[in-house]
Amino acid sequence: MDKEKEFHAIRTLVYELSKTSSVTFDLDILLDQLFAILHDFPELPLEMRGALVLCNPRGNFFQVAQYGMEPAWKCDFCWPGFFENAVLLPGSTIRSGLLDDPQSDEGQQQLLLLPLNSKYQLDGYLVLYSDPDYQPTAIDLDFYTDLSEALSVMLQRTLTHEVLQLRELELEDAHEDAIRSLGTASSYRDNETGWHVVRMSNFAVAIAKAMGLTDEQRELLHIAAPMHDVGKIGISDSILLKPGKLTTEEFEIMKTHTHIGITILSGKDEMIVAARDIAGSHHEKWNGSGYPMGLSGTNIPLLARVCAVADVFDALTSERPYKEPWSVTEATDWIIAKSGEHFDPDVVRAFEDAMPEILRIRELYRDDIIDPNQSVNLPPLPPRNNEWVKWSDKLKIGIDVIDEHHRYLFDLINDLFEVVTNKRGAREVARLVKATDAYARVHFRTEEQMMNHYGYEGIKGQEKQHHAFESKIGEFYEELHINPLVAQFDVLTYLRDWLIHHIHVEDAKLYTLVSARI
Repeated sequence: MDKEKEFHAIRTLVYELSKTSSVTFDLDILLDQLFAILHDFPELPLEMRGALVLCNPRGNFFQVAQYGMEPAWKCDFCWPGFFENAVLLPGSTIRSGLLDDPQSDEGQQQLLLLPLNSKYQLDGYLVLYSDPDYQPTAIDLDFYTDLSEALSVMLQRTLTHEVLQLRELELEDAHEDAIRSLGTASSYRDNETGWHVVRMSNFAVAIAKAMGLTDEQRELLHIAAPMHDVGKIGISDSILLKPGKLTTEEFEIMKTHTHIGITILSGKDEMIVAARDIAGSHHEKWNGSGYPMGLSGTNIPLLARVCAVADVFDALTSERPYKEPWSVTEATDWIIAKSGEHFDPDVVRAFEDAMPEILRIRELYRDDIIDPNQSVNLPPLPPRNNEWVKWSDKLKIGIDVIDEHHRYLFDLINDLFEVVTNKRGAREVARLVKATDAYARVHFRTEEQMMNHYGYEGIKGQEKQHHAFESKIGEFYEELHINPLVAQFDVLTYLRDWLIHHIHVEDAKLYTLVSARI
C-alpha cells in the first residue's frame, strides 16, 4: 500500500471511530470498534488486545476499559510503575517500552503508549501490544498520532457526559435534601429517639423490597418516608412533649398533625405527592377505623400502608419517656395479630419476610451506647453473588455490634463494585459513595461514643483516623467531577484497603473493652 492510500485508511479509521463515539459513551464499545478496524489493517503488527489507562491526581494509572484483556477488577485496578520508564519515539508523542509478559512467546512484549490529552494535560494512554522487535515507521507514527488525538476527543466527550450526569444528580439531591429537612425539623420537636426516622425509613424500604416493589418505588419511599410526621411541626409542645398519656382532647389535637402534613406538602412533584400520601395516611387502618379520612383497604396509598407497619414496629420496640420498649417478639406478634384489621395483610407478610434485614437495621442504627459484651445473633441474610470484598470470621473484632457495622460497610463497598463493573455510570457511583460516607460517619460516631463511655485510651488516634477517612472520601467525591472514570476505581480500592487495614490494625484493639464494664 502506497503512502497516500495508507493515509486514506488512517482517515477512514478515525472517522469510523468518531461515528461510534457519537452514539455511545461506553469506552469498552469504542475499543471493540477500534480493534475490529485494526484487525483489517494488517500493515500494523499489533496484537488484538489493549487498554485505556487513565491517571489520577496522585500519578497512579488505572485501567478503565480493555479489549482482549482481563478487566480492571481482576488485575487489582492500578497498573505498575511502567509508564515513567517508557521512551519517547523519535519525532512523535508516542512512547514505547518493554514489559515482561508471560502470554508472549518471547517472554516480553512491546507496549505502545498513545497519549490521551486535554488542555495540555496528560489524562492517560491507549496501550497497544506489539512484537518486541517492531519499529514503527514515520507513517505508522503519523497514524498513531492521529488516533491519539481522535481518542482524546472521544474521551473528553465521555467525561463531559459523566460529569453532566453528576450535576443532574446534585440538583436532584438538593431537591430531596430540601424535602428531608422538613422531616428532620419535625423530629427535633418530638420526643421520639434520634434514629427513629432513619430506622423507620429503612424498615419501610426493606418491607417494600420484600413486596417486590420496583427500585424506583423504593427510592421514592426512602426519600418520602421521613416526612411521615412532618405535621407535628404544628402541634404545641405541651402536647407533643408530654411525658405521660394524652387526654382524649389532647389526642384529638395530636391527630391533626396528619392534616397539617397534607397542607405543608402541597404540590404536584412526584416526591411531594408520595410524602403527602404518607404524612396524611400512615395512621389509616385497613378496616377503615383509622384517621384522618377513615380510608380502608387499597384506598389507603400503598406507601402509607408500608410506612404504617414500619412506624409502629419501631415505636413499639423503642424506649420512650412514657413507656418501656417491647421486645422484638412482642412487637412482631402484635403486628401479625393486627393483620387485616389495622394493617394490610400483604405488607405484614412482607414485614415477616424482611425480618432478617429489619433486625440488622436495628443494630446498625442504635439509640443506646454499644455494650462491648452484648451478644448479637441475627438471622442470616441471603448470600450475595460475586462478592468482591468478602467478609470472614478473621475480620471479627469480638464486639458483635461493631462487627455488624463492618459487615454492612462491606456490603456497601460490594454494592459500589457492582455499579462500577456493570458500568451504571458516574451518577450511581456518586450516589453510593455518598451512602458509604454517610453510614461510615454513623459508625464512627457510634464507635467513638462507646470508646468514650468505656474510657478507651486509643480514642484520640481513632478519631484522627476517622476524620482522615471522611476527608479522603470528600476528596474522591470532588475527583468524580473531574475524572469520574478514574475516581470510581480509585475510591473502590481505597475503601477496601482502608477498611480491612483499619479493622485488623486499629479496631481489633477494641477487644480490650469486652471485659471493661462500668
